[in-house]
Amino acid sequence: MVSIAFIGAGSVVFTRQLVADILRFPELVDARLVLHDIDPERLDVAEATARQVDRQLGGRATVIAALDRRTALDGADFVINMIQVGGVDATIADLEIPARHGLRQTIGDTTGVGGIFRALRTFPVLTALAADMRELCPDAWLLNYTNPMAMNVWWLSVVAPELKVAGLCHSVYWTAHDLAELVGVPVEETRFRAAGVNHQAWLLEWEHEGKDLYPVLRDRIRTDPELERRVRVEIFRRIGYYPTETSEHSSEYLSWFLRSDAQIDRYRLQPLEYVGISRENLAELDRAKQTLAAGGELELEEGASEYAPQIIHSMVTGTRREVHVNVLNRGLIDNLGQDAVVEVPAIVDGSGITPVAMGALPIQCAAVNQAYVSVGRLTVEAARTGDPLLVRQAALMDPNTASTLTPEQIWALCDELTAAHGDLLPEALRSSVVVGGPASAL
Repeated sequence: MVSIAFIGAGSVVFTRQLVADILRFPELVDARLVLHDIDPERLDVAEATARQVDRQLGGRATVIAALDRRTALDGADFVINMIQVGGVDATIADLEIPARHGLRQTIGDTTGVGGIFRALRTFPVLTALAADMRELCPDAWLLNYTNPMAMNVWWLSVVAPELKVAGLCHSVYWTAHDLAELVGVPVEETRFRAAGVNHQAWLLEWEHEGKDLYPVLRDRIRTDPELERRVRVEIFRRIGYYPTETSEHSSEYLSWFLRSDAQIDRYRLQPLEYVGISRENLAELDRAKQTLAAGGELELEEGASEYAPQIIHSMVTGTRREVHVNVLNRGLIDNLGQDAVVEVPAIVDGSGITPVAMGALPIQCAAVNQAYVSVGRLTVEAARTGDPLLVRQAALMDPNTASTLTPEQIWALCDELTAAHGDLLPEALRSSVVVGGPASAL
């Protein structure tokens, strides 16, 4: 019986889909599913959800709820991490506080100021999780879904290099799926590979029946001027390769889009979009609670698009699959830092996960990725050394932030976010920084 620990299982809708995808595999129907969350109410909903999903799919799994993380990890074969440190309130602060300073973000969970502070409050929990895994399940695979993906996996490579870690994201799959629909071919008949960094990888190989689909895509874009009002299409037109994350996400990784009202209107963007998404997630949690309390059945999505269930199935059964993962760049992309975390294809089977070396990215793609990598490197180093100046310097390196705010404004913004997140941040980083002078406590 395979044992799977869900850390942050209070992400109830996501937990529901992962459990359903796992239990739809006949070889995994008797899995041991251990759900952990620090919020007792959310954990109760997650447990009731998992039990109902199991009943709908045959009722052979073992479902356990554990408020204690160590109980959940004990004996796990796989650990799925999907925590949100600070919850919705911290997420909204990462968006609304910068907005008051004049900085526009859409999602704020990957790079830039939002990603930096989300990472810094997540790192201490990841450190504790890794320490528990070393003791209780040292051979388990840690499958991370928590953003900022690249920075979190990077941090784990620093504090727990001996653990087996892969960061998982569905953006490459859904990019290939949506583009196949746009050009009118079945996605299952296409071959695709992407490489770069999470949420900013590049579709390098994309074929149907041995033919490159990029010329077809270019022709399709020419027939619809409205497509040119999408951020990703603009990036594709300028860089030459299609980026693997939504326009909403991609708009805040570059200096091109959120710097003015005219650009926001032209590319149909919605600053602070994730505030609404976060509140809708809370509403969806309430709907699930009401459905369960009334004895109703939760709706299950069809089809397995998430990688964690597929990876678990492949490792348990030996079934060979190709997925995309976020891992330390050990010779995988030649022209990005070898200490960085990159997103590449990987072969998964009974022997584990084997990333595919992709050589050098097209030079312009690597150039775009460099700013993203620099923000991550400075953030990780800030946490490793306890130097709050590096936090501010990480924000300085972000193209969107630097295109909007002066250095003085970036310092003030970082001070306010530091004060807002308080004890969630590493203790050494809970201070302001005077240019040319010592740090002082906030």
